[in-house]
Amino acid sequence: MNFDLNEDQQALVDAARDFSGKALAPHAAEWDERCHFPVDVIQQAAALGFLGLYTPEAAGGLGLSRLDSVLIVEELAQGCTSTTAYMTIHNMCTWMLGQFGDASIHERFVHKMVSGEYLASYCLTEPGNGSDAANLKATARRAGDHYVVNGSKCFISGAGSTQVLVLMARTGADGPKGISCFAVPADLDGISYGKKESKMGWNSQPTRTISFDNCRVPAICLVGDEGAGFKFAMKGLDGGRLNVATCSIGTAQAALNASVDYVKGRKQFGQAIADFQATQFKLADMQTNLVAARQMIRLAASKLDSEHPEATAYCAMAKRFATDACFDICNDALQLHGGYGYIREYPLERMVRDTRVHQILEGTNEIMRVILGRRLMLEHALEMLR
Repeated sequence: MNFDLNEDQQALVDAARDFSGKALAPHAAEWDERCHFPVDVIQQAAALGFLGLYTPEAAGGLGLSRLDSVLIVEELAQGCTSTTAYMTIHNMCTWMLGQFGDASIHERFVHKMVSGEYLASYCLTEPGNGSDAANLKATARRAGDHYVVNGSKCFISGAGSTQVLVLMARTGADGPKGISCFAVPADLDGISYGKKESKMGWNSQPTRTISFDNCRVPAICLVGDEGAGFKFAMKGLDGGRLNVATCSIGTAQAALNASVDYVKGRKQFGQAIADFQATQFKLADMQTNLVAARQMIRLAASKLDSEHPEATAYCAMAKRFATDACFDICNDALQLHGGYGYIREYPLERMVRDTRVHQILEGTNEIMRVILGRRLMLEHALEMLR
């Protein structure tokens, strides 16, 4: 198996690295401190195609593979974890509407989402149903040529600053088959936004609760058929888990790079701390775990691209391992910086804060274990996961 990048992939990496170094990294600390959502910079990313990475070409996207996409996301995350994470959420929304929406959805929403004219929020999680998404309570009842939506969604990235809500709501009976997907203009009457949450990390993107009170959504905003929404959501989550895991990889790489530079220049007891065997062992372990996580993500991406029957399990494994391992790498990097790692003049404390939530969202890492445990209880899965 050849793990080297081909010419096209290297060109994608180079473009993403250049954008990350010039447009993201110099401003990441300021965006974090000010809790600033850099819409203008996100729109600059759109000009490079970074808001429609794996959205089908027929819908206006680049139509890249998931493997090619994670290569780009890793480079972007080295510049700013939080802003890149938002862009991956937007990419998931753009792909979902591009993949499952009809031509009118493409024309009304997707083309503008790819160009950055519209930004999107993904509305699945509810106050009482986080991991148990199949039992969501928000309803959408058909009334003539509209659906009347009631309910609320929480922890919604970009909420209040985006133009499109990709909404999962119940149109039918209890359970996953009663859930449908809608592309909802974010400024419709009956939609209200809660306070901007004060968070530990991910401060360059706003997070709010969204409430729907008899909101009339045009029936043409239905994506696909009634009852297909949960299937779309689960397919979206496979890629979403790769995305958030890849944000962890990029951040951990930046933390490791910063640590190597720091220990070479920091002297204690008359020598650079890089010369201490304990330091070298720590860096070796960080690098080993980083490479292992990266390869697991790329393996999962290739399984998703090939439509492997156990792609969901591979994505769950990659998300669980990479987000845990990379949080530890960032935390170890902070430790290597000593007291300097704890102050905001250096990026390490922000990297630790930003990567912590990756172990929670897109399905907690405990839920990843549930997915894998259930798969392993099926005998045929044991062979397929080898």
